[in-house]
Amino acid sequence: MITLTKEDGPADLDGVTHLAIGVSWDPTAGASGGVLGKLRRKTGTDLDLIAIAMHDGDPVRLAGLDSLDPIGNGSLLHSGDNQTGHGDGDDETVTVEFAKIPPHITSIVFVAAAYKKGSSFQKARNISFKVYDATGGSTQQVADIWPSMLTSDNGCAVAKAVRSGAIWKLQVINDTGKIKQGDQLALMRFAASK
Repeated sequence: MITLTKEDGPADLDGVTHLAIGVSWDPTAGASGGVLGKLRRKTGTDLDLIAIAMHDGDPVRLAGLDSLDPIGNGSLLHSGDNQTGHGDGDDETVTVEFAKIPPHITSIVFVAAAYKKGSSFQKARNISFKVYDATGGSTQQVADIWPSMLTSDNGCAVAKAVRSGAIWKLQVINDTGKIKQGDQLALMRFAASK
């Protein structure tokens, strides 16, 4: 089993055939009390987990938002859009099957964002990014990444998988930044900068 931290640098994924990254969050009332606070908690907030497949630094496929199987062979799958943060466990998940990733994809950047207008990290609590080794059908958590609550940013580059010859390496990034909401080009530029 591998364990991952930002300080350790890239981890060798030799022997890992399936990797999953999940994001979970809890809705919050923010500074609102009373009826408005209850309504905000009930409505929740919409965060998005997005995996961007890259070819030599250029984004070529995006898993997330409205694209669940962007490569079309099940190698990069998104679980679907949770728009509230309600529910147990991970609210959104991306699963990678490395053997099926086409050879021209050189890296995959995993980004969580308050992408849609009106959503924000400040409207969510207990944001957590979990990395799982899902090889052989069993799922073992290998990292739990918590972004800083002091940020006013709306995007977080969670991790990056990089092809290194026949194997992949995974680096924890946990780096926040601003992404223009609703702008896929801004989202892809943010991922490409990581």
